[in-house]
Amino acid sequence: MTTDHSWRSAVTTARPTALGHHIVDHLRRLIIVGELPAGTHLVEAELSETFDVSRGPVRDALRQLRAEGLVESRRRGVFVIGLTNDDIDELYLLRHILETEVVRLCMRRPGLDLSSVHAVVDRMRAAAAENDATRFAEADLDFHSLFYALSGHRRLESIWQQYRPTFADMLSVTNASDRDLTPIYEDHVRLLERIASGDEAAAGALLREHIDGSHRRMLTAYEQFVARS
Repeated sequence: MTTDHSWRSAVTTARPTALGHHIVDHLRRLIIVGELPAGTHLVEAELSETFDVSRGPVRDALRQLRAEGLVESRRRGVFVIGLTNDDIDELYLLRHILETEVVRLCMRRPGLDLSSVHAVVDRMRAAAAENDATRFAEADLDFHSLFYALSGHRRLESIWQQYRPTFADMLSVTNASDRDLTPIYEDHVRLLERIASGDEAAAGALLREHIDGSHRRMLTAYEQFVARS
């Protein structure tokens, strides 16, 4: 169990923007990339001092991280659980269930306009050409998020928005290990073509393949990443 307060140096760089919900974004990322390892004791008063905010925003951040399963409350306070392989499996199963449904809903909407998705694919192509993993990850998430928005199902989109930041930080791990982003870009092109074709069975099969591939890459990259950290 980590009992020292070395985590404070990790979060100090976040202080200029650490207001309200920004705290949970910083803490989540530090947990997922391993800078706040499992067993780290997160003391509310010390986090408040380090982030230079009142305890209210810190308490809200810890509550959100508990809901996401990244920290847990014990007798002595709040401790980091971290991200395990089981967590990754659960998250990708959730994503598969959600995304299969929203893509199906999109394909059944009359007059579906996919121009916004094509624009995001163009951004992915440009980022892949420049090997810009950060821009590529942002476009990748935007690609998938657009189908939730286009589906017209507010509650499914709300669930996705709750977990999108977690997937964003997970992508930062996988993209760091990808030397060539072009194959991933091409996967998205093929997926969009299948969706635009109106063939639900073909689109569903390719979507499963796409998410399963992302899942495998995440498991491999995360194991290597944690081993190095």
